[in-house]
Amino acid sequence: MHLGILGGTFNPIHYGHLGSAHEVREKLQLDQILFVPTGDPPHKEGGTLAAGNDRYEMVRLAIAGEPFFALSDIELRRKGKSYSIDTVRHLQAEYGPLAELSFLIGLDAFLDFPTWKEPQALLQACRFVVISRPGQSFQSLASLPLFPQTDPGALTQLDAGTLTSFEVAVPSAPGILCLPLPPCPISASEIRQRIRRGEALAKLLPPSVESYILQHRLYQEDRDHTHI
Repeated sequence: MHLGILGGTFNPIHYGHLGSAHEVREKLQLDQILFVPTGDPPHKEGGTLAAGNDRYEMVRLAIAGEPFFALSDIELRRKGKSYSIDTVRHLQAEYGPLAELSFLIGLDAFLDFPTWKEPQALLQACRFVVISRPGQSFQSLASLPLFPQTDPGALTQLDAGTLTSFEVAVPSAPGILCLPLPPCPISASEIRQRIRRGEALAKLLPPSVESYILQHRLYQEDRDHTHI
């Protein structure tokens, strides 16, 4: 089984998340994408984060009826800070040695990868799929600690849109795939701001998620924070 792991706060989940998941699954021919809402993420500040059970429920509603999408509460059940290495090791044990794990991550988040817990062990444990993000350049990966020496011209071509993907070999590891996707105009912070202003959310997230947000009055009070 080839499993894609898509972690995130999903605060809230929106069509940008879902569209990227569909596109990556199709491009890489993944058997399933597992959505993993974060519990207490080490690299996020508090203030705007909805409760874990609310974020879990919004993801559940958003992917209902999607045969290739699944949901895990593994990080929500874990007490204390939630680290990716612990999640990957748990999934390796759960799915067995024949499962191939691909960790899907935005380029902006991957730039912080050297500060993660046991980053070298993570690279050895699963393939990383680094997805383009607005305002970020693949060329910035060249100077990243732990990132293998690679052809800078390929990274330039990724940014220019003349290369559709680029596989970076990592010794004794599954490797890193750089994957540019069409830019997504939707952000969770924009959605939260629109909720505070009482504006329509049409075409930004599934109606079931919008109904849940309104019913539970989420994001009504986080007036001073705009972190995604």
